[in-house]
Amino acid sequence: MKSISYLAAVFLFVSFYPIQSDAQGYPTSWTDGTARQRFQAIYERGAMNGNRFSATWWPDSQGFSTEQRGRQARIHFDAATGEVSESTPPRLEKQQRFVSPNRESKLEIRQRGLFVINVQSGKRERLMGPTPEDVQLRNPSWSPSGKFLAVTESDSRNVRRRNMLVPSDPSYPGVREQQFARVGEKITKYRIAIMEADGKNKQWLPIESPEEGFYLGLVEWLGDSDTLLIEWLSRSRDQRSFFLASPDGQLERIFHETNPAWVVASQAKNSGLLWFKDYQQFIVVSETDGWRHAYRYGRDGKEMTLLTPGNFDLIERSVIDEEGGWFYFYASPDNATEKYLFRVPLDGIGDMEKVTPSDQPGTHDYEFSPDLKFAFHTVSTFDTPPITELIQVEGHKSIKVLESNQRLVENTKALISRPTEFLNLKIEDGTEMDAWLIKPAEFDESKKYPVFVYVYGEPHAQTVLNEWGAAQSHFLRVIADLGYLVVSIDNRGTLAPKGAAWRRAAFGSLGPLSTEDQAAALKALGREKPYVDLSRVGIWGWSGGGSNTLNALFRKPDDYHVGIAVVPKPQPHLYNAWFQEIFMRTREDNPEGYKQSAPINFAEGLKGKLLIVTGSGETNTHIQIIEGLIDRLVELGKPFDYMVYPNRNHGLREGPGTLVHVRMLIARYLLDNLTPGPK
Repeated sequence: MKSISYLAAVFLFVSFYPIQSDAQGYPTSWTDGTARQRFQAIYERGAMNGNRFSATWWPDSQGFSTEQRGRQARIHFDAATGEVSESTPPRLEKQQRFVSPNRESKLEIRQRGLFVINVQSGKRERLMGPTPEDVQLRNPSWSPSGKFLAVTESDSRNVRRRNMLVPSDPSYPGVREQQFARVGEKITKYRIAIMEADGKNKQWLPIESPEEGFYLGLVEWLGDSDTLLIEWLSRSRDQRSFFLASPDGQLERIFHETNPAWVVASQAKNSGLLWFKDYQQFIVVSETDGWRHAYRYGRDGKEMTLLTPGNFDLIERSVIDEEGGWFYFYASPDNATEKYLFRVPLDGIGDMEKVTPSDQPGTHDYEFSPDLKFAFHTVSTFDTPPITELIQVEGHKSIKVLESNQRLVENTKALISRPTEFLNLKIEDGTEMDAWLIKPAEFDESKKYPVFVYVYGEPHAQTVLNEWGAAQSHFLRVIADLGYLVVSIDNRGTLAPKGAAWRRAAFGSLGPLSTEDQAAALKALGREKPYVDLSRVGIWGWSGGGSNTLNALFRKPDDYHVGIAVVPKPQPHLYNAWFQEIFMRTREDNPEGYKQSAPINFAEGLKGKLLIVTGSGETNTHIQIIEGLIDRLVELGKPFDYMVYPNRNHGLREGPGTLVHVRMLIARYLLDNLTPGPK
């Protein structure tokens, strides 16, 4: 069957069968335009974003400076009092990127070559290149002494290309090529060179480069010497190493770990190393013992101590207070939906301390002064906009509120009629999953309401967070007020800080476990809450959540009655190698895992209403991944609906009105196919 083309530059909404509305009438907030107005306020005017406090700490920690709204000049404040200061920050010449430490030369990449330019004379000299097409030089940098340079070369000549439309003439659109390394295909090759500042004595470092390829993480000079730090990751991310490289091309491995699934600890948040003691010791975050912990190592690569022992996960590392003898980090041992600041003695002797006051639930972030004695502390909850205060770190003493977001706090009182309920849903095998529940403004617990599930469900993120703006909450509050119970659940395999076994539970096949967990948790919700109407259940999600929406409708057709899958990947073997292979390896290595993971293989199970939404300009879950499912559903004779936004990418945000239109589309489809309100 010829694939349905994505080339038509039109606003396409294909209904393969006429939509039959189950609704007995739209709610007033829809018909009177209130819902649209709320969407416009959220997505066009940023009404729910609040004000984000931003300031720059002085190098001596005596004050900070900020640009206040409505003023052109920067305002200076005293760190000890938070009041406006007559003092000004000490002058600090910031080292500019690509400029040598002595500021006499700067590096430039142009025409696929590396050049050094004399700042005073403007004279330009070529150091490397030109490289062949599809071979690029990246991230050139000076060593601390200025004697040496490092540069990374990325070679994408063997990475296959796919054609993309250029939205030019509607009748004769252009075509461009985009490199796309699909699962199992060739990926970019890397190598790193160190050379003298004049380009002489170039050394290509002898980094292990297996046939299947590898990835680079951090590449940077250590601040104490002409030594380059390199983070190496195997293609499947089951191995990670850190090397120290010298200008003569010698490599010394100072850290190495392996894992049958993957070694990366929460994506980029905890990559790289934190150095201290004049670069003689470092802290690395690893999950080697089944929990995400911080370990202290010597520069010789010998482990010295586990800094954060216990059956809990470090969520994110923060800073080292070498003078005070503390390592600060974020964790939430008793509640995976929140985030607090903790600290442990840097020598590994002593107990962990909670810095954030226990009477402040929610998600906390800190921006420390250079001397670590003060910090900007921001806290928010799912229902409470962020508040930022200046604190003295020792004792967590509040000095002054810097941003209260009071106007937003007052505005939300009219929108949040009752607090969001956080739940712990226990399924039959004993697994407990976090969830939240938003109820309609006009809620009567003596009646039954339809359920609309927001799902992600993959290892890249979690949705159940007690944080302002998490999980599309602003959009979902509008949906709830149309007459739905809105729910989100974190199944096994999500990024929740519940141990490595929780996060790796879905290793090998993304889809089956999340589908089972979500359906079981939905039933548990129905048992716990008598007002939940399990005969009226909708589900939707974006990207990986779109894939889980498809799996829910196809594998659990009696549990889910309406689904809206936004930019899903129904054929994961056609997705990009970087993401999919870390969780599933390649289809050659894991054929059964890919078979069981792919929603397209279960499309015959569809019974309910399904809307698939994508953009013809997708560079992530590109439209051809979806078109195979479209063809399969047509072949099976399954009724479904399909919306293509022309030339939009993964976020479906390009073009005026798009953000609101997408949300109106989701809301309208839900209202048309899942009767809102109580029964």
